[in-house]
Amino acid sequence: VVAQYPGSLQFTVSAESPHAVTDVRLLYQIDKMNYAPVTSESWASFESATSVSTSWTWDMRQSSLPPGASITYWWKVRDESGDVVETSPETVTFDDDRYQWQKVESDHVTLYWYYGSDAFARELLDVCNQAIDALANDVGAGVDRRIIVYIYQSAADLRGAMVYPQEWTGGVAFTDYGIVAIGMGAGDMEWGTRALRHELSHLVVHTLTFSPYGGLPTWLDEGLSMNSEGEPADTFVTVLRHAVEDDMLISLRTLNGPFSSETQKAYLSYAQSHSVVRYLLDTYGAEAMYELLMLLKSGETVDSALRQSYGRGLEDIDAAWRIAVKGQMANA
Repeated sequence: VVAQYPGSLQFTVSAESPHAVTDVRLLYQIDKMNYAPVTSESWASFESATSVSTSWTWDMRQSSLPPGASITYWWKVRDESGDVVETSPETVTFDDDRYQWQKVESDHVTLYWYYGSDAFARELLDVCNQAIDALANDVGAGVDRRIIVYIYQSAADLRGAMVYPQEWTGGVAFTDYGIVAIGMGAGDMEWGTRALRHELSHLVVHTLTFSPYGGLPTWLDEGLSMNSEGEPADTFVTVLRHAVEDDMLISLRTLNGPFSSETQKAYLSYAQSHSVVRYLLDTYGAEAMYELLMLLKSGETVDSALRQSYGRGLEDIDAAWRIAVKGQMANA
């Protein structure tokens, strides 16, 4: 297997038989969260002969893998007599080999970095461990698989590790793979640690609530991740205050879906989501939040899950939060 990170993986095989080889295919499984085991097949092109050499290239422009993704693969070869041979499974890791990575580990996290001191890496590892502990306290979210974290020296380096990155990407959680990647320079420690906590929250909560019935409402998913960062940045506090004063708050039902692409509305969406989640945790505690997440995981609608865990539907929660946040703003 030859990797050209982040663009492709090329799998090559040679086979010989007393009879002409008629079929060569690659079978592979990706180490990611699935509802059932999934084996994919790809067919290699070749001229039928008693001796063949062929390959199949995984073009990441079609379906990309994050750094550190693990693939188990084997070949299945058939000749014209009907004989079939399968090779023994092997595993390849799609590593970002453009950098000389170093590694530190804790019970639940493996962190890779390629610049800065060992103390720098261990400080970030501590941030990861603290974020995981905080999520366990706030929502009862445990970690049942190892989390892999990649620290890039800059957002530009991180975007270079992605096939089609957004120009603003500075951190990303590949939730199905248990992988987080952050781009942060030596002077970006405050921003970087917040981003790290945010993306780790997405990953841990996704693992906790993984089910075939659909995802979380956006306000809950992003609100929990914003809460993991700690106190909200001044930008979000200001945006929320102005929306309260101008009576421009977005309905919580609207925030069930994707956030607006308009900058100010997006900021307000994140600020509101954090404030609502903080209100729920402060008012009802961690047990009610865990119950809400488990109900959503089981397929309950947002309204039904809220009524069962908090005794109120979405509109009632929205109304009660608005009263609470206006009081907070008046007393601040």
